[in-house]
Amino acid sequence: MPTNQSEPYMIQAWSLVNRKYLGKGVRIKRFRRPQRSQIRNRVLLAVLMSRDIKLSRLAEELSVSSRSVSAWVYESRIPSKTNMDKACRFLGYPQHVLFNEALLRQSPILCQPSSSRFMKRSAEQPHRSDILTGLCMVHDLSVTDAARWIGVHPGTFRKWMHQSLLPAPSLQEKAEAFFRIPRAILFADCVPAKKHN
Repeated sequence: MPTNQSEPYMIQAWSLVNRKYLGKGVRIKRFRRPQRSQIRNRVLLAVLMSRDIKLSRLAEELSVSSRSVSAWVYESRIPSKTNMDKACRFLGYPQHVLFNEALLRQSPILCQPSSSRFMKRSAEQPHRSDILTGLCMVHDLSVTDAARWIGVHPGTFRKWMHQSLLPAPSLQEKAEAFFRIPRAILFADCVPAKKHN
């Protein structure tokens, strides 16, 4: 009988030990793994992921709560005019790119024909298009798969990402249809390619 009575106490003791010691040293990821249905502001998250800026750091830079910044990304909340101006200034994009209300209302799920995997080395290469690079990170797309699904050569897609070259209008249309983001926002980092004589 005494053994049965002490068993609950042993379980409680082990529970306390586990809580105290086993929880330490766990590595927390910089970004929680977003489910596609949870992301409401894909463009803002793409810029943050591309630049490796945590939501908590953005909150600190803007002097707002982390909960507020999370609500902007995951709940499509629009910040106050003051906070929106601070966020746009800090990240270097206009309001209609980072907080596009029409895009936030739609919040479409990206239609990937099959699963893909973003390659870390793509993010490690110098890139000028934070939006395109970040969207590949947000949706875990490899450059090769995204290019194939859009209908361009992977080298062409890399030029859009790494050299910020603005594609021809027909290719912009294909990318817009795939990512379901207006081309003016999708290619906000890109500049027209110079024609060679």
